Amino acid sequence: MLNRQLETTEPGVFVDGAWRHGSGPSLTVIDPCTGLPLARVSAASTADVDSAVKAARAALHAWRSTGMTERGALLERIADMIESRAPELVELQMRCNGKPRFEAELDVGDAASTFRYYARQCADGKLRTSERVELPDAAFEGLVRYEAVGVCALIVPWNFPMVTAAWKLAPALAAGCTVVIKPSELTPLAEFELLKIVSAAQVPSGVVNLVAGGRSVGEALVAHQHVAKVSFTGSTEAGRSVMRSAAEHMQRVSLELGGKSALIVFDDADLDSAVDLAFNGAFFNAGQMCSATSRVLVHAKLYAKFVDRLCTRAQQAVVGSPHVPDVCVGPLISAAQRDRVLGMIAQGKATGASMVCGGPASTVGFFVSPTVFVDVAPENVLWREEIFGPVVCVCSFENEHEAIALANDSDYGLVATVVTKDRERADRVAAACEVGMVWANTPQLIFPQTAWGGMKLSGLGRELGLWGVRAYQEIKHVITLA
Repeated sequence: MLNRQLETTEPGVFVDGAWRHGSGPSLTVIDPCTGLPLARVSAASTADVDSAVKAARAALHAWRSTGMTERGALLERIADMIESRAPELVELQMRCNGKPRFEAELDVGDAASTFRYYARQCADGKLRTSERVELPDAAFEGLVRYEAVGVCALIVPWNFPMVTAAWKLAPALAAGCTVVIKPSELTPLAEFELLKIVSAAQVPSGVVNLVAGGRSVGEALVAHQHVAKVSFTGSTEAGRSVMRSAAEHMQRVSLELGGKSALIVFDDADLDSAVDLAFNGAFFNAGQMCSATSRVLVHAKLYAKFVDRLCTRAQQAVVGSPHVPDVCVGPLISAAQRDRVLGMIAQGKATGASMVCGGPASTVGFFVSPTVFVDVAPENVLWREEIFGPVVCVCSFENEHEAIALANDSDYGLVATVVTKDRERADRVAAACEVGMVWANTPQLIFPQTAWGGMKLSGLGRELGLWGVRAYQEIKHVITLA
């Protein structure tokens, strides 16, 4: 597809096992490294959305009646095929998102690992569809059943398109649900390739469907009366809209939303390790992560040295397209996102924050250099709001109590990182942080076995692990005479 450029308009609808052109307005996919058109896609209309939901609904009974072993074998085939096509999928992520090669390789590996994990859970019998429940009266027997919730709308963001699609699709299929995927209009090509793999793996027709398009397509999908569950990853404001729409039909929702996460560096921390964790936590994927640790809290004893080393690291970072030698920071996804980030930088500076390094990058494409701020007031937009770009704020603290208070003083609660050699302190701080995931002295590693999701405005529900499957199932209890 990528080599064909704009000679043709690619079909943007996959319904009942077949690709077709959508009847909505076409989308132009832009290369974020150059700002030039990359591909043209025919988007879905409301009628296409309805067709996709109907296909998923028609396939539901047969799929949720499929045995767990068969579901697992299918997921295993998908994992195998992702791995077999890894080189071209890596190139696709580099081209569509501007990710440096090492980031694109991590994404493809993560997608394969997620399908593999759920395949093994199905095969090993760990995803039981029913369990006995002990009752206080021996005259009765109790059983709890885990049943597929129904047709699910999977709405995937642009920052990690293949990864997030895998996080949603693999557990939904393991749970026995049928789905309609709506990729971001900025990066639909990743999901297109994933759907081709799903089709080649012989997923039954209608079980997995896709509708490309913008906001109106997502709204039509969420509002559809036959969608039983919505799994959405995106901004907090968009998540509010999903919740409001889902209330009409009492749809189940999982929302993985924004973040404004803290990385806490205590006075006994190894300084080089702390700087490395802070740099990657803030600037990986050009800062376009809901888990970006964009608020760095450093003990006063280390503060000056930390800021100096972090800025040196940021200034030395190579910013550019994936094929630039030694590149470590790629572009933002769009001109609009670049302008938003630069606008927030300007707003932060105008209200008193001091920019030590960074700002606009003088290169073609949607690039912003790794940017470090100090002297940021607690009410400053840079400290309070998710930026979704390569911008980090650093402040000092005097003691553990103050560090915890600063970390928790946020409307968001997705993740946190703690850097200290004191294991007991790491455990105390992890327990005190009001977030869904804490890393202690480690990079932001996310395993399929661990739950992902946040508190406060960071969302509702969890993805991954056993919790990820249960999010796509209803619970039914059956009580009988013994």
